[in-house]
Amino acid sequence: MSEVIGRLGRVSVLAEDVADPVRPVSKDDFLADAQRYRRELLAHCYRMTGSLHDAEDLVQETYLRAWKAYDNFEGKSSIRTWLYRIATNTSLTSLDGRKRRPLPAGLGAPASDPNGDITEHREITWLEPLPDAPHEDPSDPSVIAESRESVRLAFVAALQHLSPRQRAVLVLREVLQWKAAEVGTAIGASTAAVNSLLQRARAQLDAVQPSQDDTVDAPESPEAQELLAKYIDAFETYDMAKLVELFTADAVFEMPPFDGWYQGPENIVALSKKHCPAEGPGDMRFTPVIANGQPAAALYMLNRETGRHEEFQLHVLATRADGIAHVVAFHADGTLFEKFGLPRVAT
Repeated sequence: MSEVIGRLGRVSVLAEDVADPVRPVSKDDFLADAQRYRRELLAHCYRMTGSLHDAEDLVQETYLRAWKAYDNFEGKSSIRTWLYRIATNTSLTSLDGRKRRPLPAGLGAPASDPNGDITEHREITWLEPLPDAPHEDPSDPSVIAESRESVRLAFVAALQHLSPRQRAVLVLREVLQWKAAEVGTAIGASTAAVNSLLQRARAQLDAVQPSQDDTVDAPESPEAQELLAKYIDAFETYDMAKLVELFTADAVFEMPPFDGWYQGPENIVALSKKHCPAEGPGDMRFTPVIANGQPAAALYMLNRETGRHEEFQLHVLATRADGIAHVVAFHADGTLFEKFGLPRVAT
């Protein structure tokens, strides 16, 4: 995890607090102009909460609060910085008293037996995936790469182990590259308190140690695309022997809301054979997408009663030079595919 933090520390474009153009003359003009920050504010609130649904609500609340308070905005910072302050405090308020959003591997239990029963826990508020920004066209392509780095599942899952204030400090300092004094102003803490929170947050992340995902391929890289294509083909043709060959020796597979997690290629394939409702080639269809800045694929499973392939899971992959290192298969809940702009039934 320290390697991930180190790479985030190089996010110069995202951290740049560029002076805003001429201050809009009305609150409505301000609100229209401030929409250009919506996507990055969504990513910020998502890092804080681990929930796309919550992040969307928090961004809306951020804009509402900013609109109401705009007459008191003195222009001592950029509008972008001001919006981040509001978004951070709105997120902290929303997190008060809430439990963290884990992935199954973060619950603290050992790896599960793939031949055992699987247990569904809808009552747990699980970490949610984040769709890629549609049609994003920044002036510098590194903006996409670095923003994706900061919403990768391994990083966001690790953030869930921190207290909300530790989370806020680490994101503002390491992702946005704010100075300690600026962070203190944003969250109402002294510089010394900010430095202490950051130190404890770094130590906590190192203790979590999701090291296997520290170096992964970009989703559009030829390597990642090739592995994703082979992964899809192995499932669609129901070639389990081919699937074994795609995973790294330490690969992890998990599928919230089921609480188990599985390690090693043979165990992952054994899990698929025992618990996947597919019976053979043609039962599964996949649509490639990008989630959390990682290669992903939406799985449509054949419903034998209707004869249609219906929404089932969203598989988010972490790929490395030696293969697929991690898969989180999020079960469709009636809204998941819609959030990714996907139909509920394959055409």
